[in-house]
Amino acid sequence: MLFYSFFKTLVGKQVTVELKNDLAIQGTLISVDQFLNIKIDKIKVIDEERYPHMIPVKNCFIRGSVVRYIQIPPEEVDKPLLQDATRREAQQQQHQAQIAKA
Repeated sequence: MLFYSFFKTLVGKQVTVELKNDLAIQGTLISVDQFLNIKIDKIKVIDEERYPHMIPVKNCFIRGSVVRYIQIPPEEVDKPLLQDATRREAQQQQHQAQIAKA
């Protein structure tokens, strides 16, 4: 849920999504769900020569399982908040593992 919460804060921001088939799409993040499926508006394909069929597309839905990377602007990352959330999730997982052993 850490990534879901993080990406929800980026709604309305510019992102670049690289897919497992090497297609890279830049656009405005419209929504993200718990499966990390993504809706992007005002898209632009990074390599238009390689993917000319994508030029007329203006918005798209991307299934979370086909995403390789999501690039975000560095100024959009709240590092202390992300580190704190990561620390809390790690502690929670460690606690659950201890309960399972008992």
